[in-house]
Amino acid sequence: MLQFKDPTKLRTKKIVFEAVYGAQDSSTLERLKELSSKRVSVELINNKHKAIPDATAREISAGITSQCEQDIQKLEQYLPLLENFIHHIDFLGSDPGVIRATSNLKIRWTSPLSSSCSLNIMGPKFYQIDNLRFELGSVLFFYGSMLRERASQVLATDLVQSATLFRKAAGVYLYLAHDVLPSLKAKHTAHGPPEATPSVSTVMSLICLAEAQVATIIKAEEKGTADGLLSKLHYGAVQLFDEAMDSYTTAAKECKDISTGLMDYISCSKALHMLRSYKYMAQSVKTEGQMGAAIGVLKQALSCKLQKNVRGMESWRTVIKQEVNTLTDLLRKYEHENDFVWNEKVPYDDRLPLLQGKKLATSIPYSPAICEKAGKPLKLKI
Repeated sequence: MLQFKDPTKLRTKKIVFEAVYGAQDSSTLERLKELSSKRVSVELINNKHKAIPDATAREISAGITSQCEQDIQKLEQYLPLLENFIHHIDFLGSDPGVIRATSNLKIRWTSPLSSSCSLNIMGPKFYQIDNLRFELGSVLFFYGSMLRERASQVLATDLVQSATLFRKAAGVYLYLAHDVLPSLKAKHTAHGPPEATPSVSTVMSLICLAEAQVATIIKAEEKGTADGLLSKLHYGAVQLFDEAMDSYTTAAKECKDISTGLMDYISCSKALHMLRSYKYMAQSVKTEGQMGAAIGVLKQALSCKLQKNVRGMESWRTVIKQEVNTLTDLLRKYEHENDFVWNEKVPYDDRLPLLQGKKLATSIPYSPAICEKAGKPLKLKI
């Protein structure tokens, strides 16, 4: 599986809720301070200058040794408090005092998926949107990206857990796209952060589903699943990456600052799994006694323009080149075997079997956690 870590590089500026929203009683003040405290933990993620010692971090995280898992826990502890707070603020409606206080929070996040992020030599650009749903959306996007990162980390050791984490991440991004970010559209401009655009979250959801499909494929390969089915599973991943490409096209129209690196990752991943789908199909039809068709399938794969036009990281292109070399060697082997044993004619392209897809991965729906104190109203000085 190719690696694309940019979504995890989100950073934010400090927020102190109790300094902006006045409390009328001690209970409200305590809850605002707790909200700020959990927010500080999120602020420390990706901030190397303020990182706490490993031993202290493990103690706070109840013995969790993985840094990524510790970060996921921090986000999971902050989210229910934030969602509960937004619920109470929404109850106050469009009160001018609430709007002024929210503006004074100065909610600012970077955008690792923006094209300007990689070009800024002065450090990451921070986007400010004076809306608590920008905060919620950014935190959820961060949460989805960390679930996805952890899924990649455990891919080599626990394929079932990896697929589950990818599916959970897909559900988080789907929730973002449908339930959180649409209400931000009035505040969002075409030059705003891509992470605040619903269609970008749709792209990320489809990417995570495709990656969950890949984890399932690796498990199937380990079990010795038939080549025909493996070809269909790889092409199922291609179809999911195809859907992500379509959503990216929509996103690029809505968000002018989106990085092309995201599209490059999708294109490279699609090309890789297209090649693997062709390889397994060739092996499958050869097993069925159709050597000519197997040779034709391999030639068709190697003539495909998709893998010849990919851009992106050198490591991605290297993996694709290795796959091309594998297919080239397999073609040479089949042609040699055909010359001496089979003597079959290679069918024209329109007589070759078509790739078929089988999509197994589905998202695990995200449900906002219910805070134990959700029923107690906040008493704010507005």
